[in-house]
Amino acid sequence: MKPATDPESVETTSSASRRSGIALYRSVGEELAHYEVDVDGGALVKRAAVMLPANVQYAWPHPSGQYLYVASSNSGPGSSGIKGDIHRVSAFRIDAATGALQPHGQPQPLPSRPIHISLDATGAYALIAYNNPSGVTVHRINRDGTIGAQVNQPGPLDSGIFAHQVLMTPSNRMAILVTRGNDAAGGKAEDPGALKLFRFKDGELTNLASIAPGGGYGFGPRHLDFHPTQPWVYASIERQNKLHVYRLQGDGLAREPEFVKDTLAEPHNERPRQLGGAIHVHPNGRFVYVPNRADSTVEFEGKRVFRIGNDGKLDFVRKYDVETGNKTQFWMGIVEMKADGKKSE
Repeated sequence: MKPATDPESVETTSSASRRSGIALYRSVGEELAHYEVDVDGGALVKRAAVMLPANVQYAWPHPSGQYLYVASSNSGPGSSGIKGDIHRVSAFRIDAATGALQPHGQPQPLPSRPIHISLDATGAYALIAYNNPSGVTVHRINRDGTIGAQVNQPGPLDSGIFAHQVLMTPSNRMAILVTRGNDAAGGKAEDPGALKLFRFKDGELTNLASIAPGGGYGFGPRHLDFHPTQPWVYASIERQNKLHVYRLQGDGLAREPEFVKDTLAEPHNERPRQLGGAIHVHPNGRFVYVPNRADSTVEFEGKRVFRIGNDGKLDFVRKYDVETGNKTQFWMGIVEMKADGKKSE
């Protein structure tokens, strides 16, 4: 793979980007583009892009901040409904000064469409979730940051229906696979959702528990995130537009949520159809952000892009249009650049 050319990529790195210490990456189809971020000015400058073997599905940085791992597939949204035969995980080195990406080792094949990827706290293992068939694999990360072999698991794993995310808990001793299930449709009954818990040691997963309030019916979780200091787990319930809060209990999870909140102002008056999305807890632990996705968009005063204030509220800054053609803008994320290669506290 070679970096894709871009007319804006020949510019030198701005002082604003070096000062911000972060880089933004966004995908359109198989292209993963890099943007410098001017936090104070609320501005982006597009730089170079790299090409993946297929459409980008998700990406995750190494704890050191030196590498970015990207899952790609020619299946899923934007693939014209084809089942797909190209499924890969790729590693890129992140330039500590500019955020530019360079291919790092060879992409490794995967068994089916990867819908999510994350790393354990040590950066020694990559966990990859698959939606169809629902499943999870673990791959070693070599000492040089390249992607190593898949870890053979000691036994069958309870991977539920339509996995959407896999994350390690803060202890790094338990993994949670978020399985969404499916709504009833076309005469087919509802598929229940669940949070599947696994013990994790040396890359091996073993079944621990299945958290499925109401038997998983009327429970369609998509993503979760953890509070930075408290034993709280926040789960975005996509199919029901809810926010659930669970309590970590040692290396387990409470079977019922402590709190349930609607993510819509008018839960029974969706205009248009709404679905909960990814979830992120603010680093200070005081705010949780959950987007709602829709089949179409409704603008309010032309505002769709925001800045986070000190009070946690979002304010409009500016909007950048992205030319996608017949492809899909599917993933975007911000990565902290760490010149010393050390994990930040």
